[in-house]
Amino acid sequence: MKKILLILAGLLVVGGLTMISADAEKKSVNSGGKLEKATFAGGCFWCMEPPFEKLPGVKEVISGYAGGRKVNPTYEEVSSGSTGHLESVEVVYDPAVISYDKLLDVFWKNVDPTDPGGSFVDRGGQYRSAIFYHSEVQKKTAEASKQNLAASGIFQKPNVTEIIPAPVFYKAEDYHQDYYKKNPIRYKLYRFNSGRDQFLEKTWSGRTFETNAAAGERRYMKPSREELKKRLTPMQYKVTQEDGTEPAFNNEYADNKKEGIYVDIVSGEPLFSSLDKYDSGTGWPSFTKPLEPANIVEKQDRSWFATRTEVRSKHGDSHLGHVFDDGPKPTGKRFCMNSAALRFIPKEALEKEGYGEYKKLFEKK
Repeated sequence: MKKILLILAGLLVVGGLTMISADAEKKSVNSGGKLEKATFAGGCFWCMEPPFEKLPGVKEVISGYAGGRKVNPTYEEVSSGSTGHLESVEVVYDPAVISYDKLLDVFWKNVDPTDPGGSFVDRGGQYRSAIFYHSEVQKKTAEASKQNLAASGIFQKPNVTEIIPAPVFYKAEDYHQDYYKKNPIRYKLYRFNSGRDQFLEKTWSGRTFETNAAAGERRYMKPSREELKKRLTPMQYKVTQEDGTEPAFNNEYADNKKEGIYVDIVSGEPLFSSLDKYDSGTGWPSFTKPLEPANIVEKQDRSWFATRTEVRSKHGDSHLGHVFDDGPKPTGKRFCMNSAALRFIPKEALEKEGYGEYKKLFEKK
């Protein structure tokens, strides 16, 4: 459809494609360390530019190609489906003004995430939807957003949108940039005939969805069992999903003395701090109290011919360990945890990993 319109319009201009390397992008986009990037594929990039460009905090939206094999591909090559690239947009934004969560909300509301064969009238893998993440924080946020959307029940079919590492992004030819502004009549004709607006109106009329609504409840979610089997080691899976116990003294964090926080290996929710960790002599990491009590669930455990208090994570529902009343002052508690249920984030990596709010705990006063 787009190729026909381009021929009719006489837009056989060969624009210069620019391969944006990681270093070049960092210099040009993140000057001053204030701007960030988000990359999305949602079918026709003409249609994906306008929703993002109108947002406060968005500095630039670039149409281009990502995810394929061909270096410096042309539009004709990508649209043929032979390169493996997806038509994509790179969004340059100020995180102090607009969050990545908000960008995800806009993305979901402008695509059909259930279509594995393309997007609306444009068919083929080059037009399928995808989220290209630039950091682990973006990855986790995108995964949680996708799960939240599935839980909302807005779409009855499975969400097939891929969440994959951001590859090299190739800027499309100049005549594709801001096409909706340069050729408003042709753009509106294409968009109407594509069926995109009709689908979005039918899907979203009278409905709302926000990634970060009740953020504390929605940010940390449990992946599917199939995903956990792929992601976790056998011991991590046994402990968190089958209420297992790892060997004493022979585990990752029993003797860890570094400063930082411990999060759920499954959901990423913050659980404990090194500031409350002590050597209990038991061979398992032990803490006097949780870092975030709201993320801890205590349950009665009658296994092994005794009554104990099991500790689980609230959002990931992971088995973590048990809590006992034989700990040191001031709490008198011993939260005896399995290393296999935890992931340690050192203080110097807190910002990068998305837990910057906890940096102040380790600042010297």
